[in-house]
Amino acid sequence: MAAGAGYALGRRFQLDLRSLSRVAFYVFSPCLVFDSITHSDLSSAVFAQIGAISLGVTLAVTLLVYLAGRGLRLDRHTLATLIVAATFGNAGNFGLAVSKFAFGDAALSRSVIYFVFNSLAVYTLGVAVAASGQRPWRDVLRHGLVLPTTIAVVVAGLLRLTGLTTPLPIDRAVGLLSQAAIPLMLMLLGLQLASIKEFPRSRLGLMGLAAAVQLLLAPLLTLGLASALQLDTVTLQAVVIESAMPTAVITTILAVEYDLDTTLVSGTVVLSTLLSPLTLTPIIALLQRGW
Repeated sequence: MAAGAGYALGRRFQLDLRSLSRVAFYVFSPCLVFDSITHSDLSSAVFAQIGAISLGVTLAVTLLVYLAGRGLRLDRHTLATLIVAATFGNAGNFGLAVSKFAFGDAALSRSVIYFVFNSLAVYTLGVAVAASGQRPWRDVLRHGLVLPTTIAVVVAGLLRLTGLTTPLPIDRAVGLLSQAAIPLMLMLLGLQLASIKEFPRSRLGLMGLAAAVQLLLAPLLTLGLASALQLDTVTLQAVVIESAMPTAVITTILAVEYDLDTTLVSGTVVLSTLLSPLTLTPIIALLQRGW
């Protein structure tokens, strides 16, 4: 409903999507992360497990797509575009909402941690792949360390380690903003989809490959790794459903910023998002039955 309303608004009005995205990125998302961590009863071991799975699956998918692209003899530009389109899922705008509605607040608190590590991967590995040598690794890492979500994680982590509590006025303000994060993210998803004008049919094969990796391969890899680590049921549900998300809309921003094939990336976002109900529905049903 919220995403549909955002899509309708985007088709009807010329809204400033960049400003709304920045508000979500710099204010609402960090508040959601901070509030979730400071009020979470998750152990350090669970934090580490979720981080290992998020980063491990991201690296595995990147490697597999790279090998597939080399097998298809793609040029460097197209290969970098395919990796970006196939590797980074919509763990924030879409994933957090699905996790909450399908599995409840306990799963949401774990999904937020997954989202944090996914965001770090986008702005480090994603930038490195998209830049393809245009930007030094030092700059990439420095950019990742000063992300609002990164700062929120560090501050919240220090509070947990020291046993300190957030002052009540700040805690209430952050909590209020965090409650608005998921509705705003869903609205932004609709707005971002409405802003995509091109659907490159000539790239349908590569788009289908990227969508299949996002919607099918990534959750299977996550399930295997989560089972190997013997995660509890709620954590397994959270990480698998987060990994099964369609291509993140943020990848279109990377494509524009680093002169990738924008039509391939935007087409993959649209295709994978349209197909995602067909894959997410059975995955959710299986996870609810103790897959």
